Amino acid sequence: FHKTLLALPLTGIIVFTVLPIIYMVLVAFTSYDAAHDGYSNLFSWVGLENFNELTNFGKGGLGLAFGEILSWTLMWSFFATFTNYFLGMFVAIMINKKGIQLKKFWRTALVMTIAIPQFVSLLYVSKLFDSSGIIGEALGQIPTIQNFLRSNNYISLWDSPTVARSLVIIINIWVGIPYVMLQATGILMNIPGDLYESARVDGASAWQQYTKITLPYMLFVTGPSLLTSFVGNLNNFNVIYLLTGGNPLNTEIGTAGGVSVGHTDLLITWLYKMALGSAESKYYIASVIGILIFLVCAVLSLIIYNVIPSTTNEEDFQ
Repeated sequence: FHKTLLALPLTGIIVFTVLPIIYMVLVAFTSYDAAHDGYSNLFSWVGLENFNELTNFGKGGLGLAFGEILSWTLMWSFFATFTNYFLGMFVAIMINKKGIQLKKFWRTALVMTIAIPQFVSLLYVSKLFDSSGIIGEALGQIPTIQNFLRSNNYISLWDSPTVARSLVIIINIWVGIPYVMLQATGILMNIPGDLYESARVDGASAWQQYTKITLPYMLFVTGPSLLTSFVGNLNNFNVIYLLTGGNPLNTEIGTAGGVSVGHTDLLITWLYKMALGSAESKYYIASVIGILIFLVCAVLSLIIYNVIPSTTNEEDFQ
């Protein structure tokens, strides 16, 4: 009877999850693109030829572009994860602190950020920082910023690689802090107050209480969540694509694989451009990038999982 009941969901998993993954992996070993789609012109097996393209470090080659985008992807994921984590925790601590007035108001104001769909809020914020946007135009009136834009022939703040990368991290903080704040609020309420009282009696400062009680407890409880957040930011398509579309263009690389390479492109947005962002639609290269993204996520996940307190110091919190 139980096998009969499990037959339907198991079939669904195989058809909608397992087979598409196998199909995607197999595409990486073919010439499947817009010109060889399997209908008008059949694609063929090419073996490891597509993977060898990533070793091309010349002008327009995929190797140089992949290395540049991978380094920024890892940098982005690190800052996007830990800035949200620590600032969200700090906000939760401040709101839950005794004597703080209007706690419900502060929580509601922060939650409003995630109540609005990201598709709307991120596109709107992107326009705000454009040259014709309110914030972008106001900042452009500041002499220092005005001279910076003129001297580099930039029209808006999004044209500067450094500024664009900084802005996407800052805006991601605005979007991500409420999630961490809500998560941290529930955990902080479960930390025994006796621990803090004993620490104060022993003369511990606020910083010592945070580093010896609050932070270890938070890292133990939220370790797996922090790991999934890091991996999620490696594939954070929404924030990057809706804010910048991967721009500004990386002039040193230009195009690779027939698509433009931007300074804020992540591997996931580059994959999207390969598959759907050009007339050639190189599905085979997109599949290769997808496999490499999986390998990067898997390796980092295994390394981080073996060092987080949730697995290394489990006995300390029993």
